[in-house]
Amino acid sequence: MSVIVTPTTTPGASNAADPAGGSPTPGAVSAAPAVRSRFTRGPGRWVVLVLVTVTALAVIAPFLLMLLNAFKSPSDYSTNGPLSLPTEFYTEGLTTYWNQVDYPQKLLNSIVISGTVAVAATVISLLNAFALGIGRVKGRVWIVGLFLLANMLPQEALVYPLYFFAKQVGLYNTQLSVIIIFTVIQSAFGTYLLSSVLTTFPRSVLEAARLDGASRWQVLWRVIFPITRPTLSVLVIFFFIWTWNEFFIPLVMLISNSTQTVPVALATLQGDRLMDAPTTNAGALISLIPCVIFFLIFQRTLTRGVMAGAEK
Repeated sequence: MSVIVTPTTTPGASNAADPAGGSPTPGAVSAAPAVRSRFTRGPGRWVVLVLVTVTALAVIAPFLLMLLNAFKSPSDYSTNGPLSLPTEFYTEGLTTYWNQVDYPQKLLNSIVISGTVAVAATVISLLNAFALGIGRVKGRVWIVGLFLLANMLPQEALVYPLYFFAKQVGLYNTQLSVIIIFTVIQSAFGTYLLSSVLTTFPRSVLEAARLDGASRWQVLWRVIFPITRPTLSVLVIFFFIWTWNEFFIPLVMLISNSTQTVPVALATLQGDRLMDAPTTNAGALISLIPCVIFFLIFQRTLTRGVMAGAEK
């Protein structure tokens, strides 16, 4: 007669994973979901949720206030204040701003200046970074430091020399002067960013391209450019938005009504002792819409660029 002995098991001990490749213990399998469950259902989750909600409301509040007062009459604004709901749907502020500042012309000026600066600054940044990061120019560390220092200089310190030189060369009150200035300013940041990226570029890829007979120009446009395209797309988006929102230098350099940008046109609505708040809010709302549309169109491109940089 044979006796069959059934081994007794204790949870979490005898069912441990075999070093030779056995299955994991039930206790080990259930430990991770338990930890994850405590994290997702614990008080920390609600604290993070409350903080994110408060931050989102703080960011959205100015835009809601602007939208609220854009369709409010001046008498309603002065009587009930900026936090009250409009008593009527007032659209005269929108038409006043549109006609008074010639908004279509200002919009075209901003698109031309911002788009040209975004493309030109990105191309110059790529060329500079290729020379500094791939070409290994002597003293490149000092050169990159100078680019970083130039990017940190305040515009108030640059405006007088820029004004003087623009007067001397006949570019004052022209869009070309603003395009040149912001192309140099934005490319300083782009050069600093891209040069640090290209410094870590794999040398084996470059050597393989040279062995195949590729010139420096072919290495740049057939090897470097396709790989850095996500980063370049992010720079184009940032440069466009940054240039669109610039105010001080365009205010000084562009004095003619036919050359001014949208932010400068918005500032003309306010006088020394008088401000039409509903018209100003309506103008700010119209001025914000193109930038928001641009961001929404290229949002996926921006996300891909950021994620590609994170994965690298």
